[in-house]
Amino acid sequence: MNYRHVFHAGNFADVVKHTILTRILTYFMRKDAPFRVIDTHAGVGLYDLKGDKAEKTGEWVDGIGRLIDRGLPQPAQDLLAPYLGAVRAQNPDGNLRFYPGSPLITRHMLRQQDRLMALELHPVDVEALRENFAGDFQVRVTHVDGWQALGTHLPPKEKRGLVLIDPPFEERNEFERMAQNLIKAHKRWPTGLYALWYPIKDPEHVADFVDMLAEAGIPKILRLELKIRAASLPPRLHGTGMIVINPPFVLEEEMRVLMPVLSDVLSDEGRGRWTIDWVAGE
Repeated sequence: MNYRHVFHAGNFADVVKHTILTRILTYFMRKDAPFRVIDTHAGVGLYDLKGDKAEKTGEWVDGIGRLIDRGLPQPAQDLLAPYLGAVRAQNPDGNLRFYPGSPLITRHMLRQQDRLMALELHPVDVEALRENFAGDFQVRVTHVDGWQALGTHLPPKEKRGLVLIDPPFEERNEFERMAQNLIKAHKRWPTGLYALWYPIKDPEHVADFVDMLAEAGIPKILRLELKIRAASLPPRLHGTGMIVINPPFVLEEEMRVLMPVLSDVLSDEGRGRWTIDWVAGE
């Protein structure tokens, strides 16, 4: 599948992915010490939900469109506040028109001492990304293959940080490549926090990917998945997953609060299923 961000901005997978991202960043902000976020496949940063590409799929309607003004129970509302706040910051008139990708969500939450490295290989997207961060000294935009950068940008000078890996899955062997590059990156920076997004379309591909990670010897691997519908033939995107290595100690508990709520809001006719488990470690 081709999961270039612009076609799927704000869909159910983005909601889950960016919720997890903001919970991780919120945890980092508990301490004054600076942190760095390395976004390996950053995209353009901001997406017009009324633009031709987003309108072509309309996936945001059943994603952020369902959640943005939904009345939610506590404490889920509090846990979602950083994420929804980042979305609302791009729509100050109160109408949902623009959706921030992971770089802008991250930038919204950075403090003065924190930094973002936004990496993008697509030549058109990287120029749009540069425009979105023009003059911002806390953000460095680089035209580079995010996979290669894992070998040259780790570890960062800050002792704390997140590597967000969210590839477009344009290559048939993307799962294998993601596992291999993650294992190499972890050897370079074993104390770093890594968050890897993956689509759930073919359950066998996902199972093989998780098996590769389980056999890698990495000590703390948390898996979070949400499926909004049953698997089908021919395969179609029916779920979203996130692997988090060295997760904050509060993340599992927080997501056990949020996943049932997100499953109820985002799934087709109440058919959502979510799982949280440890591939390795806890």
